Amino acid sequence: MTENAVPTVTLNNGTEIPQLGFGVFRVDPDKTNRIVRDALSVGYRHLDTAKIYQNEEGVGHAVAESGIAREELFITTKLWNSDQTNAQDAFEKSLARLRMDYVDLYLIHWPAPNNDTFVEAWRSLIEIQESGRAKAIGVSNFTIDHLERLISETGVVPAVNQVELHVDFQQAELRSFAAEQGIAIEAWGPLGQGKINQSEELAAIAAAHGKTVPQTILRWHTQIGNIAIPKSNNIDRMAENFDIFDFELSASEIATIATLDRGEDGRNGGHPLEVH
Repeated sequence: MTENAVPTVTLNNGTEIPQLGFGVFRVDPDKTNRIVRDALSVGYRHLDTAKIYQNEEGVGHAVAESGIAREELFITTKLWNSDQTNAQDAFEKSLARLRMDYVDLYLIHWPAPNNDTFVEAWRSLIEIQESGRAKAIGVSNFTIDHLERLISETGVVPAVNQVELHVDFQQAELRSFAAEQGIAIEAWGPLGQGKINQSEELAAIAAAHGKTVPQTILRWHTQIGNIAIPKSNNIDRMAENFDIFDFELSASEIATIATLDRGEDGRNGGHPLEVH
């Protein structure tokens, strides 16, 4: 397997994003350099970080030391909630920590609706994209209501909405709305943040293809159109997660996986209305 095996999704502004990436949420800043270099050696070319992860520097160092041309990489970082009224400055600091002069995707990390500053932040992201320092802009953890407000008040549709999404929490209504609006859905915690679905149905589907359950879940993500950013500190697991493009789930298998959705009961992370 090589990085060339990863398909891309064309975002609503024409930017292409690899459908499988590597996330560094909760990756120890002191270990980020090594872990990202391992991911790059496996073949990942799409890296997802954020200011609040406190490991942008490690990502930047790993990229610089990799010898891989910057244009071959897709780098995402995110604006933290307390910086929404000062997005330009926060973005410049992220670029400095990454040691880059642009990112491929810049996201508002959470709507933090109690602050009521996410529309102001979005206007700043629009300016950042217009300056060429972010090839695409989007949001993370936004509900349909939040997306509708952004679009109605600015006229600019986010390229991406990165949300918690996995077999137990499939977000069908949000995915449908995003498809109507031309917003790509990116799944964080695509394997359930370690709480991997242990159903007999999923195990049977995996066995039928000679694959593991995590590989089957990641293949499900890509086949239904999601972008997925699994994470692991272990290079063997990174390679396993990367090896998902040599088999295909049938329509009936995808339909079976749809029945495993637990709705809100399946959510593992914070709720968009409650994170400030």
